[in-house]
Parts: sequence; C-alpha cells; structure tokens
Amino acid sequence: MGINPKGNRVVVAMSGGVDSSVAAALLKQQGYDVIGITMQVWPDVSEEEAYRSGGCCSLAAVEDARRVAGMLGIPHYVLNLKEIFEERVIANFCHEYIIGRTPNPCLICNRDIKFGALLARAMEIDASYVATGHYARIARSPDGRFLLLRGVDREKDQSYALYMLTQDQLSRAMFPLGNMKKAEVRRMAREIGLPVAEKAESQEICFVTSGSYADFIRRRYPERFKPGPIIDCTTGRIVGIHRGLPEYTIGQRRGLRVEAGKPMYVIDIDAKGNTVMVGPKEKTFSSGLIASSVNFIPFEELGEPMRVTCKVRYRAEEAGGIIERYTSSGRQKMVKLTFDEPQRAIAPGQSAVFYDGEVVVGGGIIESRFTYPGRQRS
Repeated sequence: MGINPKGNRVVVAMSGGVDSSVAAALLKQQGYDVIGITMQVWPDVSEEEAYRSGGCCSLAAVEDARRVAGMLGIPHYVLNLKEIFEERVIANFCHEYIIGRTPNPCLICNRDIKFGALLARAMEIDASYVATGHYARIARSPDGRFLLLRGVDREKDQSYALYMLTQDQLSRAMFPLGNMKKAEVRRMAREIGLPVAEKAESQEICFVTSGSYADFIRRRYPERFKPGPIIDCTTGRIVGIHRGLPEYTIGQRRGLRVEAGKPMYVIDIDAKGNTVMVGPKEKTFSSGLIASSVNFIPFEELGEPMRVTCKVRYRAEEAGGIIERYTSSGRQKMVKLTFDEPQRAIAPGQSAVFYDGEVVVGGGIIESRFTYPGRQRS
C-alpha cells in the first residue's frame, strides 16, 4: 500500500448503497486518499442466498460497491470479518433474544466492527480515518473532547446508533453526510452518475437473509424455542401458550394468540420461568428505566443529575427526563432515568440514548424499567 506522508488516507466502509458511495465521492473530491473496503460479514449461506439478500452484507452489495469504486477511480477491497462479526454481533443478538431481551445489532456492529476491527485494519495500511455514510456529525468541545452531534437531516439522523463510540474512535471517524439532507445525497449521486443513485435503502437486519429474525435464531438454536405459558398479569390466569421466548418483545400485540376478550400486549418476559406476561395497554407504560454499560461522550462521568431528552429505540420519539448516577451490585457506569411523562414499551436489551439539544450526551443498555404509582397512562 505504501507510506502516506500526508496523513490523509481514509478507508470508506462501502456497503454498496447510495450513502456510503456518496461519502466516498465527497472525500475524493476533497482531496483525500480514499480506499473503499466492503466488509464480508454475512453468515455461511448458499452463494445464491448471499447474492439475493438486499442488505449491506450481500454479494450483490459487494458488486455495487466495486462498480462505484471503479467509477470514482479508487481502490476497492473486500475484507473478511465473518469470524469477529459472528462472535461479537450475531452470537450476542441470538443470546439476547433467547434470554428474553431485545438487542440492536447495528450498535454493536458500529462499535466493534466498523470502528473496531475495520479501524484496526485501516491503521495497518497507514489510514488515519474510517468514514461511513452515517447521518451524524463530529465536533470538538472547548476542552478538546470529541463530540457526537445529530445529523442535519432529522429524518435520517443516525446518531442514536453511534453513541457507543469512544473518544479514540470518534477521533478517527468521519461522517461526510452529516451536514446533508438525504435528497441532496440522491441528487449528487445522480449528478455524478453513480449506478446506485436510485438504489432502495435496506431496512432489515443485514445478516437475516431469509425469514424473520426469530426464524434465523430458530435455525441456529432450535432447542431454545420451548413453548410455555402466557399469563395475564392482572389476573394471574394462563391465557395462551407461547412459541418460544425469541418470538416476543415488550409492547408486542400482534401474534399473541391469547384468549382474553380484549387487546393484550407483552408486559414482561421471564426467561427463567419461560413465561410471557401480557396485560392491557396501560401496563406497557413506564416512569423510568435503569441503563448499564453507559458511555458518556462530552465527559467521563456524570456529576449532578442532568436534564436530557431520551430515545429508547432508534425510531422512538424523544422524551424529556432526568438522568442521575445509579449503583447496584457493584456494576459500574449505570444511570437512572426518570421521564417527565410515562413512556411505552421500554424493552431491556435496547439502548437508551441521551441528548442535550444537538449533542449526544451518551447512552446505555436498558436493564429494567419502573413505574411510580399513579403515573401510568391509558
């Protein structure tokens, strides 16, 4: 690869989509020494299935990324990261669902794969940065810390999925689309003639190439799909039989097949008892939550309680509340968040991400939720 004396070499994680393709084009226009790398992370499936899958992990995506790189005049490589992706992302995804939690694999992928394994390889070839097509921004605080900011396009903002990044990772990250709207990205792709200008976005979990996420887990761990009781939390009565805990998540209504005479929702999942608890909609609301493995970005530790807005899922509306330090059983970096108004369907395993205006304060993995008497909503 050779020495890069200018320190302007950037590895772009090219997924074959319009966003990462335009990110590469922008950096090339700005004079960076751009190298495109597509990560091979898909599970061991047939070549036909791997090609057919429309996600960023498919063989078709590799071909699209290679075509774009050729058009831009930049080198393109495929990097095999299947082993670490299996270990860090897929195994965690399956385990979390098996124990009744609801994970977000994209967050782990960003931390451990794109800005973990890929960044490490990038530095080996004398690259200074890894760039992606995320809609987010990076800034510096007066004291020199790197800050993560929302993308200008609020409809596409992906800062939620990046809250786990450390100061070192942020110092080597680039998000060229952070100041752009999606419509601008499409327009630029058309103007420079990129073959992926009109390519549809992938909305699914990239490594689930066929069927549902539960089907994916069932194929790997069929023994963990044990039927058990569905219990009405208000009466204690068995109202149905579940098909295996990975089929369910907090707040779910569809597919319960219960005999209750009224709409019921998943309220809790008890992995030890192999039980799904259901109840009326008002029981899905919580006054607050406890989050662990918290990563703060503008500062190392939370001092006094802090007012923030919070998203409990990627597509959730933000809600105001107060975060404060919380300690339990010797676990570190935990916070308690108390909402101004009760929020619906807070699921352990998901991430709670905190904002102060445009700035991402940080976030953590939801461990539990709580409800103060008299604060449920109907």
